[in-house]
Amino acid sequence: MTYRRPAIQTLVLTGIVALVASAILALSHPAQLRIDGQRVESDVPPITTAAQHVFVPLRAVADALGARTLVRGDNVYIIRGKQSLRLRVGDRHATLNGMPLTLKRAPFRVRGRVMIGIKALALALNVHVDYDPRTARINVLTPGIGQADTGAVLETQ
Repeated sequence: MTYRRPAIQTLVLTGIVALVASAILALSHPAQLRIDGQRVESDVPPITTAAQHVFVPLRAVADALGARTLVRGDNVYIIRGKQSLRLRVGDRHATLNGMPLTLKRAPFRVRGRVMIGIKALALALNVHVDYDPRTARINVLTPGIGQADTGAVLETQ
């Protein structure tokens, strides 16, 4: 078997493919989570889908909002002021202040972190949430600090 030099077309095509792949990786970045204007970091970034569904790490958001979080197996309890939420990972059924609540999408785990839809989070913690797909920014505003209008959030994600 003898060595043949690659054709110039092969080298150019390989270079173009590598350039496009590196540009895609360089331009892609996870959504940025901000609570009352302050960036919140987590070891698991927020997740956005093509259908504009947004999921955030529950403990990172709850801690930033001053809520208490308790995780026992698949059961998660969040308490913030007068609001209390009990949910189960993988189950769409939850309780909010002791009343049944059905989530559109069940909470799930990513690398050990419980992820919840932002609309369910808004309802449970009495905050206003907004996602801007252009800037990949998730804004969480608390009443009295931001210009939150929590009465507009009626539907859970």
